Amino acid sequence: MNDRIYVCHTYYHAYVAFLKELKLRREKADSGEAALVLSSMSNDFEQFGERVRGTGLFADVISFDEKREDYFPELASFRQDKGNIVLNMWQRIRFTKRYAELEAPFVPVDFRKYREIFVFCDSDPIGYYLNQNKIYYHALEDGLNCLVHFDAARYDNRGHFGLKAFLSKKLNLIFVQNGYGKYCLDMEVNSISAITMPCPYYKELPRQMLVDALTGEDKNIILRAFVRDMDGLVRKIRECGAGSSEMEEAPDKRKEETKKTGTGGKKRDKILLLTDPLCTLDVRERIFRDIVAEYEKQGQIFIKPHPRDELDYRKVFPGYPMFDATVPMEMLNFFPDLHFEQVVTVFTDLKGIRFADKLVRLGDEFMDKYEDPEIHNQNKRIGIIEKD
Repeated sequence: MNDRIYVCHTYYHAYVAFLKELKLRREKADSGEAALVLSSMSNDFEQFGERVRGTGLFADVISFDEKREDYFPELASFRQDKGNIVLNMWQRIRFTKRYAELEAPFVPVDFRKYREIFVFCDSDPIGYYLNQNKIYYHALEDGLNCLVHFDAARYDNRGHFGLKAFLSKKLNLIFVQNGYGKYCLDMEVNSISAITMPCPYYKELPRQMLVDALTGEDKNIILRAFVRDMDGLVRKIRECGAGSSEMEEAPDKRKEETKKTGTGGKKRDKILLLTDPLCTLDVRERIFRDIVAEYEKQGQIFIKPHPRDELDYRKVFPGYPMFDATVPMEMLNFFPDLHFEQVVTVFTDLKGIRFADKLVRLGDEFMDKYEDPEIHNQNKRIGIIEKD
């Protein structure tokens, strides 16, 4: 039997898999081998798998052509509202079983051959497959503190949540993600205390603890895998970090010079804009044009697109310095010379950032100006008020 396998849907998932595997290797020399599965359902990993193989950290890197439910037309009939909870539950029971059956031919490995299975975002088809095939696994949160900002399990199953959780966790008749699946052993999250209504099966492993334990060689391994153009990234970081040591030595002087020179002077603040895969592309473009217009009054804008953001920012913002979208933002912490006065985003959780003075998460109220609040205020719709 093989040792471990990680199922990843995004670059961030793979980044956390690297953090966990490196920790295990440091603590236990005979920890065995691990495999990395890269699902193409949500992300185009391009040549990432080859770079991962080059690091030697994972014994095997496997591509997974995971299919969404709309790939199987017959599933649509199970989603039709039958008018009452009994008939709708019967529909859902049939959907759950059939979805797992249809997904099976696309699953690239025999998961029963692994002692431990780690699945990021088990709300994706792999969660249905593992539960219906009675294969135990560990779930991990989709993004940093994602359950704090959006409790997907409770939102997707609003209305009789307790009943639905019981049908999933105890009877395996339907599937509820994020710790409520019968064959989900537990779910790893960054911070349990930050979650308003945590599941009893959550366990806490702070991401920052994993990062703080990295050695210099560990960081080099991660960078070799995730960075397509190291020279280009280093040049960009030098551009962003220029003058940061000066600010550390004399911050009051720098602030005073900035006031004197204004936004057109040489001492302009550096502001990193992190994009999010929001709403429709046309509305998304308007959102980030508005953000750039507002914040470039305060300084020079640098842009880091989200890995799953399909808007062409190089076309929309030609001439603006831009980071490679595939590099997780947390990796920028590895460069001590990198510094921004502000990092700005709409929904991305910024708690892991260490290279900026001010972190600005615009949040729900900002998005209310661009789309119906019912679309993005999911926590409020199920009675959850986010903690500070």
